[in-house]
Amino acid sequence: MLKSRTFLKKTRAGGVMKIVREHYLRDDIGCGASGCAACGGAHEGTVLEPQPLDRVSSVCPQPHYLLPDTNVLLHQIDVLEDPAIRNVIVLQTVLQEVRNRSAPKQKLHCFPALKDLVSVERDHQIFNPRETYVEQLQGETSNDRNDRAIRVAAKWYNEHLKKMSAENQLQVIFITNDRKNKEKAIEEGIPAFTCEEYVKSLTAHPELIDRLACLSEEGNEIESGKIIFSEHLPLSKLQQGIKSGTYLQGTFRASRENYLEATVWVHGDTEVNKEIILQGLKNLNRAIHEDIVAVELLPKNQWVAPSSVVLLDEGQNEDDMEKEEERERILKTAVSEKMLKPTGRVVGIIRRNWRPYCGMLSKSDIKESRRHLFTPAEKRIPRIRIETRQASTLEGQRIIVAIDGWPRNSRYPNGHFVKNLGEVGDKETETEVLLLEHDVPHQPFSQAVLSFLPKMPWHITEKDMKNREDLRHLCVCSVDPPGCTDIDDALHCRELENGNLEVGVHIADVSYFIRPGNALDQESARRGTTVYLCEKRIDMVPELLSSNLCSLRSNVDRLAFSCIWEMNHNAEILKTRFTKSVINSKASLTYAEAQMRIDSAAMNDSITTSLRGLNKLAKILKKRRIENGALTLSSPEVRFHMDSETHDPIDLQTKELRETNSMVEEFMLLANISVAKKIHEEFSEHALLRRHPAPPPSNYEILVKAGKSKNLEIKTDTAKALADSLDRADSPTFPYLNTLLRILATRCMMQAVYFCSGMDTDFHHYGLASPIYTHFTSPIRRYADIIVHRLLAVAVGADCTYPELTDKHKLADLCKNLNFRHKMAQYAQRASVSFHTQLFFKSKGIVSEEAYILFVRKNAIVVLIPKYGLEGTVFFEEKDKPKPRLTYDDEIPSLKIEDTVFHIFDKVKVKIMLDSSNLQHQKIRMSLVEPQIPGISVPTDTSNMDISEPERKKKKLQK
Repeated sequence: MLKSRTFLKKTRAGGVMKIVREHYLRDDIGCGASGCAACGGAHEGTVLEPQPLDRVSSVCPQPHYLLPDTNVLLHQIDVLEDPAIRNVIVLQTVLQEVRNRSAPKQKLHCFPALKDLVSVERDHQIFNPRETYVEQLQGETSNDRNDRAIRVAAKWYNEHLKKMSAENQLQVIFITNDRKNKEKAIEEGIPAFTCEEYVKSLTAHPELIDRLACLSEEGNEIESGKIIFSEHLPLSKLQQGIKSGTYLQGTFRASRENYLEATVWVHGDTEVNKEIILQGLKNLNRAIHEDIVAVELLPKNQWVAPSSVVLLDEGQNEDDMEKEEERERILKTAVSEKMLKPTGRVVGIIRRNWRPYCGMLSKSDIKESRRHLFTPAEKRIPRIRIETRQASTLEGQRIIVAIDGWPRNSRYPNGHFVKNLGEVGDKETETEVLLLEHDVPHQPFSQAVLSFLPKMPWHITEKDMKNREDLRHLCVCSVDPPGCTDIDDALHCRELENGNLEVGVHIADVSYFIRPGNALDQESARRGTTVYLCEKRIDMVPELLSSNLCSLRSNVDRLAFSCIWEMNHNAEILKTRFTKSVINSKASLTYAEAQMRIDSAAMNDSITTSLRGLNKLAKILKKRRIENGALTLSSPEVRFHMDSETHDPIDLQTKELRETNSMVEEFMLLANISVAKKIHEEFSEHALLRRHPAPPPSNYEILVKAGKSKNLEIKTDTAKALADSLDRADSPTFPYLNTLLRILATRCMMQAVYFCSGMDTDFHHYGLASPIYTHFTSPIRRYADIIVHRLLAVAVGADCTYPELTDKHKLADLCKNLNFRHKMAQYAQRASVSFHTQLFFKSKGIVSEEAYILFVRKNAIVVLIPKYGLEGTVFFEEKDKPKPRLTYDDEIPSLKIEDTVFHIFDKVKVKIMLDSSNLQHQKIRMSLVEPQIPGISVPTDTSNMDISEPERKKKKLQK
């Protein structure tokens, strides 16, 4: 049945637009109740149970369903997610309103939860039968119409369910936190309760009360608490102020080292410095990391300099604001006028970007107290005050907490308990924490996604061969790290009859299996990238594709997208062509196996001959690239060797790079550049490209100073000048110097990003010294490559286009998500390495190793230990110990401790141990051994060193 509504709307330009809205009302949607005779067979696949299990409510003892309104779904999703809550009816009206009203970050939390909420396993479902449709009345607001529609649906359900047999009769309870809506529902004979009333009625599940979000201002405020913060201005005043220039809008970024300091990165073009500094609790005014805020600049005589003091929130008494003011005075040290930065204060919040936070409960010292502080794992998030009856159970556990609000008279924001993740230090728990904290989508793929996978057994058909070349006769092989199962790329090299060489890069044809717009495509786009942790891999696409059908394994036919060049023996490209293909890899080799073949005089088979040809050309390509100004940088990467039974790290060493690593890299770079040129020729406005911005000169200051301290001149005018300087920076007496300089140069670089060619003019890739670049060679693990494959397929006539492929605004949004996902994947990977390094040193105990200084600070040195690729900080000021004489020189740079001077790249010896004194933030602790400084250096004998409690107990037992 079709209902339509027509109305006229005035446009911004002053014209009039006629809008027709059509509603299709279906007769085939049933109520969802099992055994409902009135619906007949209209709802096959029913998910609502006739007799809810494990739930007895004191306000409604009979079997019932819950029907929540929009606000309950938006704000009490954590309650509805609990397994104790079953049989929830989510109306399409409510779902649509949630989609429209959620803030971006709220959607990230709310919609995955809603997907789970309406899954078959949870016995929840989305319904909107024809009889529940209501039209908006004249003079009625959209909000009032939606409230009425929800009540109509609740009433319809109760009347409809009365038709069931007496023994199976069910009731629908309306859950709303809107007082007027509840009153109207009761007047209309609908059983209605607030979320809190209903949750408190579930006497068998008292723990559910902890998951209730506290939304009322009264409930949020501390009893008799004095006002600490100034009031946030309303959004209308903020918008007026921003428009007039009185206030500035920007992203609030809290400091990791100092909880009383933050910066606001100002949006848009402005005469003011892009970054404004904020200092002190009152100026931070309840803003939380990543919030979008409005700030007011303070007069110049109140400007401050960024503080070099490290201040951690020790969770002091909320009423002890004098102590806070004393700490704030420490921040204000005498500095020269040129060090002062534009300083401001937060006057209002434009958009909250809160998310659920992982961390630990700091149990109150007051016996029987229900109010406790929660310490987030992310140091930039303030402590959160929650109420829980499970404090004893939750101690020593990693938990998730959500923020509900931050009243003016509270030192901390208020929140509620969401979920217990498990014991702190447990590998699975800590992995879950780092995935959640870095927003890595890692839930199992849904049935909707899996339904788009090919049915097994799968094989290549004649239809698949259309628009494809059969290249199964070529001697193709892959070269990857050991244990790699998601093989994206394979190579071949052979001599042609005319004496030239044919070189092919063959990439897995993932876009054949993932078609635009379906659930599998949408999920791959959302994930953006595969995330590689030390012990596991979070796939971007389901395993059937990533490790099987797409993976270019040896001795099986696989679909590929091939980039094939004809080259002369000087690696100059004579012809380039792209084709969809079918290949059959003749070998899946590791880097070590490929290197052994190249180096072995006894091996001359076709695979080895192909590898030697590739290796020879790769060396020429690399030399030419470097001559053009491409940078060869360095970063200490580590590899863990795991115990086969416990999966604990038993050895840690830096990764060894061979010629074959460079060989594969050269041809992947060449393929990416060739494809970038092709797709930009065909789609000048819609090509997905990757650029690497040149760093600002200020980024290089530390590198130039470090070189100068070793009598080396590092030129940074261009990438070529930098590359040449690094090549010349050699010392026969200090062979590791060049590696250290390249590691430091890496820290100066900007982040490479994806972008749409029609939305930018700067295409240059600084690090590769290439005018154009993209990602084509890893579609199993990067979604950007799938888009590039689709563009290339259209360009060579191997596939058809689709509207979103040539929509540059949608492509720009996609690039924004991909850049975020790639950044988070990198951070998650580093966090995984950090955690496994802690596990390694926990089992190894205290060790002593040689290290090199990377940076000098005012009270510390940052060192790199080459053996482990490990970086750490050696502090020279410790609590409850006499302070040494420290002299810091920023120009050289150097740090004088008593009579010993430390420069960047100096060699030292340090002791390494795991400090477990803080369970929330366990860390690798380093102490200076050599050079020996009385009162600073630790003895070689470790028996008297301050070690963690578990280690102390272990040593006691051994004695």
